[in-house]
This record gives sequence, C-alpha cells and structure tokens, in this order.
Amino acid sequence: MLYLGCPQWSSTAWKGNLLSSHCKSADMLSEYAQCFNSVEGNTSFYADPSHESLLRWHDAVPEDFKFTFKFHRRFSHELQLTNINSELNAWLNLFEPIFAKTGQIMLQLPRAFGPDALPLLANFIAQLPKQLSYGVEVRHPGFFNKDDAEIRLNQLLIENNIDRISMDTRSLFAVPADTDALIDAQKKKPYLPVHAIATGNQPMLRFVIASLEHEYKSYYQPWLKKVKQWLDEGKSPYLFFHTADNRQSPLLARQFCQDLGYNHPVLAPFIGEREASQSSLF
Repeated sequence: MLYLGCPQWSSTAWKGNLLSSHCKSADMLSEYAQCFNSVEGNTSFYADPSHESLLRWHDAVPEDFKFTFKFHRRFSHELQLTNINSELNAWLNLFEPIFAKTGQIMLQLPRAFGPDALPLLANFIAQLPKQLSYGVEVRHPGFFNKDDAEIRLNQLLIENNIDRISMDTRSLFAVPADTDALIDAQKKKPYLPVHAIATGNQPMLRFVIASLEHEYKSYYQPWLKKVKQWLDEGKSPYLFFHTADNRQSPLLARQFCQDLGYNHPVLAPFIGEREASQSSLF
C-alpha cells in the first residue's frame, strides 16, 4: 500500500482545485480524504488537539485513511526526551481515540540532538507502546556521515522496527530565495544529505520543492526507483509533498504518482477540477 499526502489538509488556496470552490473549513478534511489517503499531522507538533477535534477527524475520513501525527515539541525540544513519563502517557491517552486511523507517529528531533544523545532516544523508544508505528527524523549533521554514529542510529531504529524519516529539500535550496514564501521555507527547512533507507516497514519521504515552475523532477527520479523497490518488498511507504507555500502540493503529489505508475485516487480529477469542468458545460 502506498500512502500519499500533503503537509496539511486545509488550505484556502486549494479551493476550486483540490477542494470545492465553496468548501467550508469544517469540510476540508473530508474533501481532502477523497483524493489522498494520508496527511502530515504537523499541527500536533505545536499544540495538543482537543478530544472533540480528534473524534471529528476520525469520523471525517474513510476507514483506509491513515493520519500521521508528530509528538509535541515539548518531548523533543523542551524536555529533550528526559523526564517525560507522565507527559507521554497523557499524550498517548489523548490520541487513543484516533489510533485506529493513525499510520505513524513521528518524532522530529532538533538539530542540537546529536549522536551523544542516542541513549535518550533509546530510552524514549523503550517507553512507547509496541502496537503503534513510529518514525524518527534527525537533523543533526552527525547522523549523516555514514560513520559509527549513523550506524548506531540506524541499528537502533531497525531493532525496534521504527522508520527513519527522509526529508529531501535539495530542489528547494537549488532556487534563490527571492520570494517571501521561499525565504520562509528555506529558513524553516533543514538542508542535509539525503539517505534513502528503510529501517522499518513504513518508510517515509518528505519531498520539498520551491514550485512546479522550477526544475524538480531530476531530484525525485531516484525516489521513483526507491519507492518501487519498497513496494516490491511489501513495505507501505508514506510520501508527503511540499512546495514553498504548499499551494501546488496536491499537484506535485499527483505528478509523482503519475510518474510512478501507481493506481491511486489522486490521479482522478480533483473535486474542484470536476466542479469547474461541469460549470463549463453550461
């Protein structure tokens, strides 16, 4: 199974394209889920949703839809994976109602979290419920040198069937930052080597470009081969597509899926596109 999505499910810029032109905020998730079968849950990195919100999200998507949520930044950035027992239990209890539709929970570590802190990561992993799936994104340069530090990280993840998240921002940084969107994106996104490795059964790629008007296909050509390999091996990859302002993220995801030759609902006309086509008949 291939899980495909964007960094968010709601954007007013998608009205009349991915979403219907008059889509209400409360309906954006259900319309999004008609085209995509997963989404990056970035909002949980910054704030805990309410119990009521989680129930609404659960009911807004079909049974085969899989959310990915990030652990709140208080675990990784504020507490730095120390003294988190009670906080972790409370967070897991909060999200329990939506676990049936959660494909992966992501831990995004800060750039300062280097190889010397690996024992903290190992201790954190040991406290996680085994019935759930997890991914870890590292941003310290010390984990990208193909040396002992990277081997120890990968081995820890392999032993626990946890996926190492790949973030490919090469195309984004190949473009001069000459717009507010590009300046903001290049400021927030890391620029690190790309190591395509599956340490678990659900490898995740976060692919980031400037826009569809800039050259990007040469950067994802190797990913087409890698994703096909993962699928042939029986893995279930999660692929999320970003542009600098995310206006074109749905179109980028569709283009990748077309080039991959994978049959996915994203290949069908989007809701807004069908709406526009029908309007043109009258």
